[in-house]
Amino acid sequence: MSSSSNFREAIRKSQGQAIVGPNVIANALPFVGGGLVLTAVGSYAGLNVLSSNPGIFMPTFWVALIAEIALFFVARSVAEKGNNAVALPLLATYSLLTGYTLSGILFVALGTAGVGITGIGAAALACGVTFVAARPIGSNLSEEDGFALSKTIGMGIIALVVALVGQLLFGFFGGQIPQFLDIAISGLGVLLFVGAAVVDFFLLPRTYKDEQYLPAAMSMYLTYVNLFIFILRLLIAITRD
Repeated sequence: MSSSSNFREAIRKSQGQAIVGPNVIANALPFVGGGLVLTAVGSYAGLNVLSSNPGIFMPTFWVALIAEIALFFVARSVAEKGNNAVALPLLATYSLLTGYTLSGILFVALGTAGVGITGIGAAALACGVTFVAARPIGSNLSEEDGFALSKTIGMGIIALVVALVGQLLFGFFGGQIPQFLDIAISGLGVLLFVGAAVVDFFLLPRTYKDEQYLPAAMSMYLTYVNLFIFILRLLIAITRD
């Protein structure tokens, strides 16, 4: 849900603007990488908890998730005001908490025949390939095509959030979503966040100035974390008995 909010806000801010931050993505990349490293650390911690003391994982998961959502809005607000000294530790904490909440799906992937550590590695590699492919495409989109794609992806992410909430409620009441529908939702998520990766290279230089690299980094970080999650979901759904 936070990724949908972030995406719509970026579209709103960039409407009618020419490029205002030609170097903002280059400035943001070290912080995207740092955030992903911290996410891996948080995931490792979560996996250790699941292995050594699984009874406390779910209570700590919900605490981490609530704190993560709150930190997203606080950190984004602080970063967009240019207070990088305060925003950076908030974003670091946010990345650690995201990793902790990701450990659940990683645990499932590791325990799923046909996915395992190979599937996790493949999902991470696919995110890297997406970044390499998205950069020249997004950077060279025309204004008309760029904003049209941005709006399409934004609406698609909202629809995806609605589908995920429906899936969550269905599971909460004891139902199990059919495999084909799980595959469809996961595949849609992959397509949308591949599109979001392309759109980032179009939108972010029109949304943020060069010195506003932290909110830009946050946007890119969310894109690749969500892409990784949906690739894993898709692999798990395909191999599910």
